[in-house]
Amino acid sequence: MKPFWLAVLFAVALVGPAAALELDGPVVQGALRVGTVAPGTSVTVNDKPVRVDAQSGRFVFGIGRDQAQPVRVATKAPDGTAQVFTFAVARRDYDIERIDGLPARKVSPLKTDVERIYREGRMISAARARDTDLVHVLSGFRWPMTGRISGRYGNQRILNGKPRRPHLGIDIAAPQGSPVAASADGVVSLAETDLFYTGGTIVLDHGHGVTTIYSHLASIGVSEGQMVRVGEEIGTVGFTGRSTGPHLDWRINWFDLRLDPELIAGPMPTGG
Repeated sequence: MKPFWLAVLFAVALVGPAAALELDGPVVQGALRVGTVAPGTSVTVNDKPVRVDAQSGRFVFGIGRDQAQPVRVATKAPDGTAQVFTFAVARRDYDIERIDGLPARKVSPLKTDVERIYREGRMISAARARDTDLVHVLSGFRWPMTGRISGRYGNQRILNGKPRRPHLGIDIAAPQGSPVAASADGVVSLAETDLFYTGGTIVLDHGHGVTTIYSHLASIGVSEGQMVRVGEEIGTVGFTGRSTGPHLDWRINWFDLRLDPELIAGPMPTGG
């Protein structure tokens, strides 16, 4: 399957005066959109209040992998004027990826692993749930490294012959120990060396509910609460957790929605 960003067309159904709300691109499954309204305007997305930057009037929202219903954005200006904008969601097709050779325990965990898996899942969920006023998300994202893309967002996965949930990140295969960089400025909200599924794992908070996750790391070079800059090395490639070889699993989230890094960062730079 060709990267979806090659074929995306900006096709939206808009209700209301266009000048009152601007979006930076297409409303498509897996995308992260930046909207702009007049400063001081309040915004809800599908009835959920979202943070609006006081200086620029910008806000963000994500579209899930399988979202089919239109996105409804409601605004209320400082003078009390209320408007509703409805955006049709462009749907995507996803491929099937087969991965064999995983340790059986990583595909079908033992009962004794379940409590640990739930505990670690809650840790990651808490890191993704942060809604800070950091504005780094508004500066965009870059690839944390270059290499061979070995797994794409949204594709259904069959692990050791057993159907599993779709992959919700980008896998980048690279030699063990290759440097992994922050894909945007952010604050480290999680840094763990040995999670059951994701092994060495870092979560960065970029503000407005947007986080990035870097998994299967061999080493971690940052600590929780640390501020990091885009391009700064934060760890190295490994194959810890559920993995058959050295690679980085890179993910971008808007709260609990997993988004497509390829749509957000664009094509991987050449030379990887």
